[in-house]
Amino acid sequence: MSSAGQSYAAGPAVAPVAPPAASPKFETWLWIAQRASAALLALCVLVHLFTIIYAVRHGLSGAAILGRTRGNHAWLAFYALYVLAIAVHAPIGLRALCQEWLGWRSASLNWFMAAVALALFVFGLRAGWAVFA
Repeated sequence: MSSAGQSYAAGPAVAPVAPPAASPKFETWLWIAQRASAALLALCVLVHLFTIIYAVRHGLSGAAILGRTRGNHAWLAFYALYVLAIAVHAPIGLRALCQEWLGWRSASLNWFMAAVALALFVFGLRAGWAVFA
């Protein structure tokens, strides 16, 4: 019977079971790390863009640029710092996207993001070393 004014009895209210959240302290450290890496990335991107603009305006070729970067420890240190900032910042943001969009909240997400961070760091350093060596 589905006449107006009558309703069917609902079953007992069951709250959805959510996986345990990461500790607030861990989340706070991730927040701090992402903000700090964002500040460092902003600086690194500016230096990188100004370097590109300088090279283009002065007509430097790829060979000329590599000639200036080969063996230059300052540029190696700069790009290592740049890569470190990327390896910290990007996985934390990707982790948040996976949590919000995919509902992925298990410990496997943190392990996966650690692997992403490691891959970004290793491949980024390899690229920086190629420009240095």
